Amino acid sequence: MSSSAGAVRAILDRLGVAPEPCAVAIGALSKTGTAPRARSRSPIDGTTLAELALASPADVAAVVDAAAESFRRWRAEPAPQRGELVRRIGLEFRAHKEDLAALVSYEAGKIREEGRGEVQEIIDICDFAVGLSRQLYGLTIASERRDHRLAEQWHPLGPIGVITAFNFPMAVWAWNTMLALVCGDTVVWKPSEKTPLCAIACQTIVARVAQELAAPPALTSLVAGGADVGQTLASHTGLPLLSATGSVRMGRAVAQTVAARLGRTLLELGGNNGAIVAPTAGLELSMRAIVFSAVGTCGQRCTSLRRLIVQRSIANTVLDKLRTAYARLPIGNPLDAGVLVGPLVDARAFYAMQHALEILRASGAVVHGGERIVGALPPDAYYVRPAIVEVSGNEPIVAEETFAPILYFMRYDELEQAIDMNNSVAQGLSSAIFTSDVREAERFCSASGSDCGIANVNMGTSGAEIGGAFGGEKDTGGGRESGSDAWKAYMRRATNTINYSRELPLAQGIRFDLD
Repeated sequence: MSSSAGAVRAILDRLGVAPEPCAVAIGALSKTGTAPRARSRSPIDGTTLAELALASPADVAAVVDAAAESFRRWRAEPAPQRGELVRRIGLEFRAHKEDLAALVSYEAGKIREEGRGEVQEIIDICDFAVGLSRQLYGLTIASERRDHRLAEQWHPLGPIGVITAFNFPMAVWAWNTMLALVCGDTVVWKPSEKTPLCAIACQTIVARVAQELAAPPALTSLVAGGADVGQTLASHTGLPLLSATGSVRMGRAVAQTVAARLGRTLLELGGNNGAIVAPTAGLELSMRAIVFSAVGTCGQRCTSLRRLIVQRSIANTVLDKLRTAYARLPIGNPLDAGVLVGPLVDARAFYAMQHALEILRASGAVVHGGERIVGALPPDAYYVRPAIVEVSGNEPIVAEETFAPILYFMRYDELEQAIDMNNSVAQGLSSAIFTSDVREAERFCSASGSDCGIANVNMGTSGAEIGGAFGGEKDTGGGRESGSDAWKAYMRRATNTINYSRELPLAQGIRFDLD
């Protein structure tokens, strides 16, 4: 057993995960006897962490049926009691924060601080959801009819399907699951095939708390499988809502399948995020924000900064500062102290990055960095130097999202031009402007400014707080998760009209007399 595999096994032992992890999460649900197997591989050194039995499409029906049965019990629990379960889940994640953060690093390749931040997001959304459990407010509406009460109520929706990506193997699941639980729903989760151990650890914690509180047994369920399992979930009529995070291509397939059965989707898809640097920007603050947004998680966030749009008068200064900062970046084992950039998730991500850089060089773009780092680092892992690429902005590949640390550097003359450049791509997730001019800041955040779901001023494109609704427009899918009123996606709305008079007046003054 490799050192990484041994460390992960020790973490799973402390978390109470069974020696055969699938026994907790999948094995009891698999009825086919022909479950495919897959390997969990660490991006840190390329070693195999575990070999796991996956679910197959044939297993999905039984999982959804169990979730539906548990939903019939769970929806009847008072919302504050549902909140108590989520509070207890939050306490468990607090108690195991360091182990869970390390597991994220081993399986997803995030640096230690980002792993801790991911687990903290789970804790924060648990706190948010607990408060929400006493605030699932409806409305009382003025009725046009005498002695009538018109009101809206929100009710649990049903079993919710959740599909998540490797780059946030725990947090995005929690955004969906903790809100769904307090809303009275149950959850069926398909995690990324690249991070199954993170999913199994989360599922184990929730199952343990649910058992302690005598909650329904299939409150949350895990179906770890491939794209065929995801499509089976999307087509299942027993899941009124499917929340999916991933590529635009995946989102289109899911959306078409769910729409064909008139189900609901909550889609968080690609981001091709831009940031504008105005002449009045504070460059020290801007540099820190830009570098974190561009190279954090080795450029593998949906909110990673892809396009930097700099006013021409300061462009050379900004470029020089960026190149200096990039040259100093500590790159290496994400578990080591001081490292700021860990590995790409796998070989496929590396070759996609190199393919994009080859296209850019052929187009005449100036590429700084981007090469693979070899030598002291493990040969079966993919560590790269983040790239800065000087472009005009008209290159077709700039409009695409390459899930790697490539930062396109472009120049603008007037603010309106910069906003147009920001809005020129099909994706619309996150955006930012660095400026000390309040008029520029307000213009960027106005209806005629950034067309993204997130528009930040004097901070980068990544690192959203859980209190705000998270999501984007256009090809990003239009969904909203986490804070604000995102809870409404997990519920159904009923309009109630109650006549407490002895008459039957009709709306709009219609008369319909039988005598």
